[in-house]
Amino acid sequence: MYVPPAFKNDDVESIRATIHAARLANLVTATADGPIATPLPLFLDENECEHGVLYGHIARANPQWRLPPVGDGLAIFMGPEAYVTPSWYATKQQTGKVVPTWNYVAVHAYGPVEFFQESERLRDVVTRLTNKHERPRANPWVVADAPADYIAAQLRGIVGVRIPVARFEGKRKMSQNRTEVDRVGVMAGLAASEDPQDREVATLIQPAGASRRP
Repeated sequence: MYVPPAFKNDDVESIRATIHAARLANLVTATADGPIATPLPLFLDENECEHGVLYGHIARANPQWRLPPVGDGLAIFMGPEAYVTPSWYATKQQTGKVVPTWNYVAVHAYGPVEFFQESERLRDVVTRLTNKHERPRANPWVVADAPADYIAAQLRGIVGVRIPVARFEGKRKMSQNRTEVDRVGVMAGLAASEDPQDREVATLIQPAGASRRP
């Protein structure tokens, strides 16, 4: 990932927060047949290894697990993002020398990809993923709500994914390269949007010289 110094995010807690908040990731592996990618939910177990271990699962019919990865795999996590119109910049009225851009948060996690098929390990991953995404609901669904034989059959249709994270890359592009007045204009424009994600991005833009938020 190309990360200009102004947009570099090397705060471990911020990076982990982006991963935990992401609902869907993309797993990319290089193979002898070329790159292959799968959108899938992943969770980070911070108690394993220095940087933690990512877990998830893919369909058994997905060829990605049958093609040996060449080098480390890449898990891509996207945080809040928003389109930024030049109309919000004070510089537009001053010089007209402005163009559209995008503000966003992204994390890339690299590490060796391991695929596994043991039923108990698969059940653990499915249970932990389910609990993560069901927890906020008023009446959470749990794996045990389904018949045991049905769950066993479903587990036979998937393959587990384990990625011990070797390194992270974090990028937080939030108008840091703009002047103070341009940032204020972007914040105001996004804050007035009807899109909840636009309004979230507005809260992540900081005045020049401010300390980085977590």
